[in-house]
Amino acid sequence: MSTLLVATTGGHLQQLDALAPRLAPDGQPLWVTDENEQSRSLLRDRAVEFIPLVGVRDVAGVLRCLPTAHRLWREHGITRAVSTGPGIALGFLPYLAARGVACHYIESATRVGGPSVTGRLLEAVPGVRRYTQYPSRAGRRWLYRGSVFDGFAAETAQAPVPAGTGPLRVVVTVGTDQDNPFTRLVERLVPLLGPDGELARATGRAIEVLWQTGCTPTGHLPITAVPLLPAADLQAAIAGADVVVSHAGTGSALAALDAGRLPVLASRSPGHGETIDGHQVELGAELDRRGLALHRSPDRIVLDDLLTALRSRSRRLATPPPFELAPGPRHPLTDPPGRNRRPAEPNRRSVRAP
Repeated sequence: MSTLLVATTGGHLQQLDALAPRLAPDGQPLWVTDENEQSRSLLRDRAVEFIPLVGVRDVAGVLRCLPTAHRLWREHGITRAVSTGPGIALGFLPYLAARGVACHYIESATRVGGPSVTGRLLEAVPGVRRYTQYPSRAGRRWLYRGSVFDGFAAETAQAPVPAGTGPLRVVVTVGTDQDNPFTRLVERLVPLLGPDGELARATGRAIEVLWQTGCTPTGHLPITAVPLLPAADLQAAIAGADVVVSHAGTGSALAALDAGRLPVLASRSPGHGETIDGHQVELGAELDRRGLALHRSPDRIVLDDLLTALRSRSRRLATPPPFELAPGPRHPLTDPPGRNRRPAEPNRRSVRAP
C-alpha cells in the first residue's frame, strides 16, 4: 500500500502538509509537486516526485501528468491519492480513480464561497471523493471533515505593546505568485514601516523589515526586497517577527499562525490585476471572523492594525481533530483490487528533496 500526496507549490502544498498528519495512515507516502525553493525546503528528507509546474487552466500541463500518474501507480502500488490541487489534481485523480485507487480532493480553504474550477470539474469524475473546508458548503456533492485552520485558536487577551530598546521585526510577504504583482500592498506599507515611518514613531523603536515581494516591482521604492525565500528561511523569519503582514493567501496565513502570530491579511483584487478572482477577500473575511487575522484592503491598512497585530497572538492546538476521509468506492470499470498490478518496488526515478 502507498499513498500519493499531490499539490502545487504555494498555499496548496502547505495545506496538504498541514493536513497530512491528520489523515489515517495508509502505507508509505509519496509526494508529487513542482520543484522550487519552497518544495525543496518543506519536503526535505521525504520521498518526492518533482514534475513540471501545472499552471492555471494549463490543459497541456494536466496531460503531461498522465504518464507519471501511470508510472507511479505501477511502481508503487498506489492505493490512495489525496490532493489539495489545483490543476495538478486533474492530472492524477481521474486516472488513478479509473484504476481503482481511493481518490480524495480537498478544496482549498481559500474557496469559502464555492468550489474552484478544478473542484467543479472533479464533480463529474466517478470515484473521486470531494471535501470542502466549510460546513456551510457541504451537501450531496461535497463532504465536510474539517478545516486546515481547526488547529489554531486566537488569544483573547491582548498584551501591551512589547517594551524594549531593540528593533521591531516585521515580515511582509506576498506569497509565491510569479504572475501577479501586489504593488498596492508594498507601496502602502513603505510609509508605515520606513525608518521614520508611523510604526517607528509610535513605538519609539527602530523597524527591521523583511520584504518578500515575489514578482512585485520594487525598484522605485526605498526598500531591499527578496523575491522568494526557501520555506524554512521564511518560516524562521516569521517565527522571529513581531508583526506579519501578508497577502490573504492560505499558505502565508498558515505560516503566520503556525508561528503564533496574528497576521494582517491584505486581499488581492481581480479588478487591479492582482489575482484571477475574489477568493482572497473571502478567505480574509473568514479568518477575521474566526479571530485568526485582521483582514484589510491593502490601501486601508493603518497604524492601529499594525499595533493590534503587535499585541496579539495565536496558538496551535495540541491535538487538532483528525481529518477523516470517506470510504472510496471502486470505479465500476476498474479491475478487482490487485489485479494486473505490479508489486510495489523502490522508485529509482523518483528524487528526494536535498
